[in-house]
Amino acid sequence: MRSRETLGLLLGFVGVVIFGATLPMTRVAVPYLDPVFLTAGRAAVAGLIAVAVLVALRRPLPPMAAVPRIALASLLLVGGFPVFSGFAMLTVPASHGAVVIGIMPLATAVLGAILLRERPSPAFWLAAVIGSAIIVVFSLRDGGGRIQPGDLLLVGAIASASLGYVLSADLSRSMPGWEVISWAVVIALPVSVPLAFATAPADAAAVPWAAWAAFAYLGLMSQYLGFFAWNAGLAMGGVSRVSQVQLLQTFVTFGIAALVSGERVDLWTWLAAVAVCAVVLVGRRARIRKQ
Repeated sequence: MRSRETLGLLLGFVGVVIFGATLPMTRVAVPYLDPVFLTAGRAAVAGLIAVAVLVALRRPLPPMAAVPRIALASLLLVGGFPVFSGFAMLTVPASHGAVVIGIMPLATAVLGAILLRERPSPAFWLAAVIGSAIIVVFSLRDGGGRIQPGDLLLVGAIASASLGYVLSADLSRSMPGWEVISWAVVIALPVSVPLAFATAPADAAAVPWAAWAAFAYLGLMSQYLGFFAWNAGLAMGGVSRVSQVQLLQTFVTFGIAALVSGERVDLWTWLAAVAVCAVVLVGRRARIRKQ
């Protein structure tokens, strides 16, 4: 039993590292690849791989009752988060985005409490308010006293991913988590493939290899395989235990951003990240009762 939990924690950490590279890789790609192409292209790559996996494993079609929820999850996770974060990375550093998006686990819990009819304790709601306040103060400080357009886009990314995670978690009660993300990217193919061709760069050879490498990473890892490791880790190690590993994602992003794009993280950013992680940890441990 202990070895299963340990493997679950390890897989969860692998997922966190994969997702932690998403903003830095997006930051590398967006100066050369349109954010719309980046969103559609990564979805198309993931969708075509998912088709091959589902066919090879002879998986049945999802129940018709689940299709509308899979489609909505696809709109949010395959469309909403990538396009919002892609445009955000045109205006703010990946390290800044990592701090703002660090509140996402708590935002997911808030939406889950609302949509899944749970009753969080006052401590939970206090943590949510304090975490939001930290993010607002941090964004105002970095923006010279005003909210930057990139911050508003990051809010859209947080809302999209958080709601998408809640829908995916609900769907995972009746089907494996890896199948949920597989069908989510497959159902997007009729839109993602034509849109990717329509917005592709006119001269692909003029795009630096680093941007194409980042694009490949986003399609294969961030949009698809990362969910395999993360969902498997949650299943093996338990949601409550493994989900705490996600607190490390902000710091993973800091390290990867420093490596791939030379971003320097100042003391204020480190302090804000630590404060957000502490609030998220408190919020996740606060009692939530089912109605």
